[in-house]
Amino acid sequence: MRPPAEQLPGRHTIMERHAAYPGFRAFVAERRGSFLAPTEVTGFAYGFHGARGQWWHDVVHQALTDLGGPDHAAEWLDDPFEVAELHVHPEHQGQGLGRALLTSLCEGRRERTVVLSTLDRRPDSPARRLYRSVGMVDLLTDFEFPGGGPRYAVMGAAFPLAPYAAAPSSP
Repeated sequence: MRPPAEQLPGRHTIMERHAAYPGFRAFVAERRGSFLAPTEVTGFAYGFHGARGQWWHDVVHQALTDLGGPDHAAEWLDDPFEVAELHVHPEHQGQGLGRALLTSLCEGRRERTVVLSTLDRRPDSPARRLYRSVGMVDLLTDFEFPGGGPRYAVMGAAFPLAPYAAAPSSP
């Protein structure tokens, strides 16, 4: 994501808080280096069990309640695994690494649903296509979190995630 340098201390604080949440799980993908080339991080993902009192959870719960009522919000957020971050270095995108990180992160989870937010620049972005390919649906679109910033789509799926179905090969 390459946030501005002045945002890094705040991002570190948020990630440290997330790491203390129940059910925290994280993965880092790396390309092994050699004597002359260092190991390179190519992607990372993490998530945790979402609950009331967590900022993202409470903001999204309210928005889902406003949209479809309390039962609608409960359907998605009463027992969620929240994917907080999933990033793949641009040079390594389109090679299945994001899918591998997401499926590893979600494998064996006991929660009922998985939810996340992703930039809502285009409904057909690679990230949105990935999330849809595992069964996620749009819960909120063109959503602005408090404090401004870019618009997001909030997406969710029931566990287990749908298995990946590769496109049929041409004859």
